[in-house]
Amino acid sequence: MELQELINDICEELETTSLNKQRKRYLQSHLEELLEYQKHHPDAIGIPSSFEIFCDLNPHALECRIYDD
Repeated sequence: MELQELINDICEELETTSLNKQRKRYLQSHLEELLEYQKHHPDAIGIPSSFEIFCDLNPHALECRIYDD
């Protein structure tokens, strides 16, 4: 599955009226993160991991720092 496919699937699921509030809130949050990631990486095809999204949105977080040896 590609990133755009995942975004489309989430949008379709959000249109479902039978979603409970927690699931809908989660999907909206995840969709916002994916759209922001896609904006920063327009050529991205694969689905980023949660860690990749976190580091993209929080580049100065301690977990995302890269040290040279």
